[in-house]
Order: sequence, then structure tokens, then C-alpha cells
Amino acid sequence: MMKKYILLAACTLGLSLSSCEDFLDYTPTAVVDEDKAFSEPEKMVNAAYAMLGDCWYTYPFNLFPYGDVSSDDCLKGGSGTTDTGYHAFDIWTTLTSTTPGEMDELWYRLYVAVSRCNRALLSLERNGDALGADVKAQRVAEVRFLRAHFYFKLITVFRQVPWIDERVVENNEYEQVSNTALTYEQLFQKVIDDFQAAYETLPVKGPGKDGRANKIAAAAYLAKCYLTLAWGDGYEATTGEEHINTEYMQKVVDYTEDVVASGYGYLEDYGDIFLPEYKNSKESVFAVQCSDYQSDNTTYGRANWSNTLNGCWQMWSCGWDFHKPSQNLVNAFKTRDGLPMFDDYNNEIDYPINGNPDSQKWDPRLFHTVGMPTFPYKYEAQYTMTTANSRTPNTYGYYTSLKEVPQRSKGETYNGSWQAFAMNDYVFRYTDVMLMRAEALIELNRLPEALDIINDIRNRAAMSIDKHISYAKDQCEIALYPSGYFTSKEVARKCLRWERRLELAMENGRFFDLRRWGIASETLNAYFLSEQNDVYEGQPYGQYYKDAHFTSGKNEFFPIPYNQMFYIPGLYTQNKGYE
Repeated sequence: MMKKYILLAACTLGLSLSSCEDFLDYTPTAVVDEDKAFSEPEKMVNAAYAMLGDCWYTYPFNLFPYGDVSSDDCLKGGSGTTDTGYHAFDIWTTLTSTTPGEMDELWYRLYVAVSRCNRALLSLERNGDALGADVKAQRVAEVRFLRAHFYFKLITVFRQVPWIDERVVENNEYEQVSNTALTYEQLFQKVIDDFQAAYETLPVKGPGKDGRANKIAAAAYLAKCYLTLAWGDGYEATTGEEHINTEYMQKVVDYTEDVVASGYGYLEDYGDIFLPEYKNSKESVFAVQCSDYQSDNTTYGRANWSNTLNGCWQMWSCGWDFHKPSQNLVNAFKTRDGLPMFDDYNNEIDYPINGNPDSQKWDPRLFHTVGMPTFPYKYEAQYTMTTANSRTPNTYGYYTSLKEVPQRSKGETYNGSWQAFAMNDYVFRYTDVMLMRAEALIELNRLPEALDIINDIRNRAAMSIDKHISYAKDQCEIALYPSGYFTSKEVARKCLRWERRLELAMENGRFFDLRRWGIASETLNAYFLSEQNDVYEGQPYGQYYKDAHFTSGKNEFFPIPYNQMFYIPGLYTQNKGYE
């Protein structure tokens, strides 16, 4: 994995030295001696934790280009289609193993994170006894949780990846491990084994304690693993309702039961979930911790660099205007008699105007999720959005994403040539876990229980108007599903999937949901046809979608990056369809 980087460094170093003898005698600087590092296992564990937030917009660990830009929730944004390599994710047809190069950065950085975990495990194995048996066991479990966390991301994006563990590191066998040595299911089992070890060892911790891995976070991840596998192998031909594994669905219910009993819960107002002052509330089951320099006494703070492109144009010191909500997503928030407009929501382009309510009503979560012209930006009237707050409206329209940024009055964590924020990245929030539970309950024919969960979530949305979005009160209408509304699995699935889309919109996972359900191609290809005709106040946009198409049997996963395929020719096999 590291060979090409080591060779590049060696070549550069060689050019800077006067002779081969000098080169051989050179002592590298800024390098920690391995034996010394391994002698301090606590610091090695801290180094593994540090990788959780060691992100950048070209390798965002929250995967927003892979889970949102690739879906019907979101357009890429920015200054145009050539701004970053993520345009290929927006239209799929131009996606190859070399476009974009950002895929290789993500692969490499995630494996750096895995490497830190493996080295921490070796350090604990060799020198962990000094910590005491209980602390050593807990640290091993934490690091295995972290390793599984990073591998879950690798498998989610690239599917067939090489499993590099501490034994591979110890024996220096990197160049002998193929990405096909384990099947997709076997890779997932390795991840499950790590999460299970964490689940069995780590303590239960209630909300707001610290950013360490704990038993409840492991339970949420185990539920996610089994839910993913329960639908099939990810490719549409072998994924979907005909391939459901009910034993795995039961495991989802079992593990989410631990979360329900743990003290976590729904935060009372939906808008509070996405304000930094509530970032470790009872809603947060596990999150990547971010900070500002005033809180942690550092020069720049521990900012969330995954989202640095996603600030609103001319609202922040920079604000690069990426991660733009789609018209299709806005339309999905329409309601009729308080319930979703399942069948005709996208027949007409519509959007609310502040202070000008009409007969079309909306789910309140729209105003917490999508920044729109005429409305206060993140609830603050002094920063009301206008059409000038869009960088390239003729390409990407006028909407902006709200959830990943703080209120403008709170300022930025870092505001040099790049803006960044101290917003935590949720890995799991309580509502996400409960929707996973409801999904499994539906497939187990426990429809009333699933209905109760979904209605609880809708009730919280209904109660999330007065505190932050009272200016939109006359435009909101949301109702609970009546008792007995779930007359069949088909009806319940439709409601669950709609609820998951609205509740978790712009939280980086929509494409992975579509893939899990086996409906990515039908959903996205219909979206491409409609979204290319978008108009906002006479301004057309989204026309580049005429070149878009999602190919089932290929685009369900992203290609193995070119650099990884050819650093040792023949070691890795390319994903299906990208050969």
C-alpha cells in the first residue's frame, strides 16, 4: 500500500544528497523510532483515534461525495463541473479508476488510519501489560472498533479491499495480500468480528461522556453491518426484497435494543441536532469530535475539514458552495394533509417563499435542512439568503446545505484562505439507529412497532417549528400515520424509506440506502431525467444531467483507484464493470 510513497520519498531524498554514501548514512528526521513508539501503547492508541478526524475535502471521511453527490439528494456544486473531480460522481457515466484522483487519496488515507490501528494493536500486544489487564483489554477493544470503523468505509465505497491486519504488518506481508483473498461477505465478517470484540468488552456509556468508542456505538455498528448484509451483496441483480436474510434482520433488532435501553434518545427539537452547542447530546450515539482553538487551546482547533467546501457562497469568509440540495429533495418534503405526496411529489417544481404561504405545505424538516432564498440562513434573520448566495446558479441552482455548518453569527473555527467549522460529524445519531430498527421490524412483519417508531420521529418534527423556524410556521404541515396505516410490508417500506430520506437528508448516506434496497438504478435514472429540467425564478440549471446514467451491475460500487491497481500489477482485481 505504501510502496509508491516510500519510493517517491527515497528518489526525492537521493536527488538532494551529494553521493550514494551520503544517502546511505542519512538519518531521517521527523520520524519516530518504531521501538520507542511501540513502548508507549497509550500514545499509539491516541494516534489511532486522531485519524477519526484527519480528513480533508479531497478525502472526506464522512463520504459526502460518495453518499450524497452520487444520489438524488444533492448536486455537486462549486464553480462548475470541473471544480474538483467529483463531477463523475454526479453523473456516473465518466467515472473510471482514474477519475477522480480523489478516490486514490481516500483509499490511501483510510489505509493510513488502518495502519495506525494495527500498530497500536501491536504496541498493546508487546507493551500493554504495563497498563494493567483491564485497561489493556479496553484499549484493544477500542482500537479494534476504530479499525472496523475505517474498514466499514473502505468496503462501503470500494467493496473488494485487501484485509491488512496486525499480523500482516508484523510479518511485512503487504505485497502478498490480494483484494480478492476474502469475499465481500468474509470481509464484512472480519469487520463484524472487530465490532463484536468491542461490544463484548467496552463499557456502556451514556450520552455526552467522551469521544471514545463504547459498547453502544459498537451495537449500532453491528446493526448497520447486519442490515447491509441482510439485503444482499450490493449488486442489484442479487440485492433487494427477494434476497432478504431474516436472521440478519433479527440481529439488527437485537443490537438496536441495546441502544434503546442505553439512555440515548431523540433530542426534543430537530434543529438543535445540528447546532454545535448540542453536538454531544443524547441524540449523538457516536460522532467524530471537532473543536475550535478557543476550546482546545491550539492554534487552529480540530476543525471538520471534510466539509470545508460546503459553506454557503458569500455567507462565510470563503464558502465554496458545494453539496447543493436538489429540487427533487426539496419536492420530497411536500405534504398533503400532513403526509408525504408519495406518487406526485415531483410532478411540479415548487419551493416556499418566506412570508408568502400558499396551498402547498411542507414537512418542517425542509427548513432545517435546505437553505433557500428569502429565508433566514440557519435561523438568523440578519443573514437572510438571497439569490446572490449561489456561486453558479445556472449549473447548480440556488439551494444550500444547512446541517453541516453552524449559525453565521457563531463564526468559523478557522477563517484563513479556507473556512472550517467545529461541527462534529455524526457516525450514528439515535434517530438513524431507530430507523434501522424500524426497517428490520418491517421485514420481520412487526409492522405496528415500526409504525410507532416512525410516528415518534414525525412527532418530533412536528414539535420542531416554534423554537427555530417560526417564520415558516404557516408553511408547515405534518401529521402522524393513522393507526393501522401499515397494511402491508409494501406500504410500510414506502413510508420507512421516505422517512429515512427526509430525516437524514444531506447527512451523507442517501446513495448507500438506495444501493442497500436494490433500487439505485431506477431511482437515479428517473432523477436524472427530471432534474435536468430544473428552473428557479426563470433560471434553468442542472442541464448537465442529460449526460448522466447509472448502470446497474457496475456503478453500485466505485472502482479500485488506478494507482492501487498498478502499484504491484496483478495483485488487485478491479471491481465489476470497470475493467
